[in-house]
Amino acid sequence: MGTVAELVRRRWGDHRTGLRDEHTTLTHHQVAAGAAARAALLTELMPHRPGCEPHLGLLLDNTPEYPLWLGAAALAGAAVAGINPTRRGAELARDIRHTACRVLVTQRAHLPLLDGLELPAGLRLLVTDTDAYADLLAPYGTATPHDRFLRPARPDSRLLLSFTSGSTGAPKAAVCSQGRLAAAGASLVSHFGIRPDDTHYICMPMFHGNAVIADWAPALVAGADIALRARFSASRFLPDVRRFGATYFTYVGRAVQYLLATPPGPHDRDHRLRLGFGTEAGAADAARFEVRFGARLVEGYGSSEGGAAIQRTPGTPAGAIGRAAPGDDLAVVDPETRRECPPARFSPTGVLLNADEAVGELVNRGRSPFEGYWRNPEADAARLRGGWYWTGDLFYRDAEGFLYFAGRTDDRLRVDSENLAAAMIEDILARWDRTAGVAVYAIPDPAAGDQVVAALALRPGAAFTPEAFAAFLAAQADLGTKMPPKYVRVVPELPLTATNKIHRVALRRTALATTDPVWWRPAPTAPDEPLAYEPLTPAARARLRAEYARHGRPFPGEDATSTRP
Repeated sequence: MGTVAELVRRRWGDHRTGLRDEHTTLTHHQVAAGAAARAALLTELMPHRPGCEPHLGLLLDNTPEYPLWLGAAALAGAAVAGINPTRRGAELARDIRHTACRVLVTQRAHLPLLDGLELPAGLRLLVTDTDAYADLLAPYGTATPHDRFLRPARPDSRLLLSFTSGSTGAPKAAVCSQGRLAAAGASLVSHFGIRPDDTHYICMPMFHGNAVIADWAPALVAGADIALRARFSASRFLPDVRRFGATYFTYVGRAVQYLLATPPGPHDRDHRLRLGFGTEAGAADAARFEVRFGARLVEGYGSSEGGAAIQRTPGTPAGAIGRAAPGDDLAVVDPETRRECPPARFSPTGVLLNADEAVGELVNRGRSPFEGYWRNPEADAARLRGGWYWTGDLFYRDAEGFLYFAGRTDDRLRVDSENLAAAMIEDILARWDRTAGVAVYAIPDPAAGDQVVAALALRPGAAFTPEAFAAFLAAQADLGTKMPPKYVRVVPELPLTATNKIHRVALRRTALATTDPVWWRPAPTAPDEPLAYEPLTPAARARLRAEYARHGRPFPGEDATSTRP
């Protein structure tokens, strides 16, 4: 197993274009030289004391400084903590302290975020877009990647500390070694046939594992060009793809929905882009993207933890992610009994007939590359239970062993004693031609279990009409009888986390107490009866509030404890 440091050294003497953004163009050689200069500076700045971890934090947008410092950390045998600039106050300070950062690299735009924070004693702050930073770096301009730096780089050297998105409670920073990152990059190069003449467009935030593991690392392995967008912009995506000649990009969460919501044009296929790789686009939006832009989206499965791998192979059915990678022992199990779930059964039209028994949690029963969380033994223990790695994700498996993603374990709903997965309902509702985005989540039923809420962001110029929505639902052959939303909440836009994933906590927090328009089905309907939605009026809310009170339960949205975290 190799190291990322070795990959950086390979680019020394390569004078092809290697790194670009709106303002900067660097060759591969210049990138390697810049990484070496920063590694030399880091060697001087890091305290040389026993027990002092060589960790630096990057509080940066996707500027050229980000990959330069990643390369520098690899050469120096140090580790990078990606600091999320959308966090604020005590939480931001906690992330920096928890990862034991000795150096924090940032930019002037983010300096106000640090005002008044309780930061680690002795933390050295570097502000990249200042004359002082340029002056500090200048003496190290003759450094080469072959110099000796802080400590030798080995395959097991810690390189990344990636906070898991949406984490709550104690910080969870997943550890990724140089060897694991280099191996992940090499695997993607082999799987997708990435070449030195490719250009990787990195528009997802680099503090998140997706951009580094699935975009930067394979480009480094292949010697491909990298083009950066400081922050994701749907309106700038296609102009950037054309300008940089991008051939590959990664996405997470609802980024694809935002791209599809941009106005179509006659030149949407005028580019070199051939592939997008990511998660959570959904089959319907992936198909729309390929029809409109002429580039294929490949839905993968992975996480910053790296605990389980699924490979997409020829013959993978529509909607499936793929099969377990060779040598992996992946299973879909009932988390309570640890028994393997029965294979999924489908109707002739593709409807999953036994979701209640087939959907379970994906576990890795074999060797896992999971390297733990930084200083969080409780989180490690939750992942590694009974000798298995528990992913926290819902899946089902067909008779041929193909795996289908069904959402997060936290997104499971129980309606009338039947288990449902939010992601499966979202994939169906995303087909409605009036929707730009969909989020499905649970609120407590007044008596027991859950009720299904669908938050819909509509396309420009579209309006929600209950008759049209009910007609759409009636036409979906794979919509189970428990799946139709009890409530439909029409939102101006879906709230997102910093990594473009739906912020379900924010939606649950307001629940039925929202000021957004809400439609509902006040009375249960038999499976053969048409669905009928009507506005949730103040009078209807009052009746519902009384119903919840009668069962001793708070009205969803009026008491934070009434909604699930």
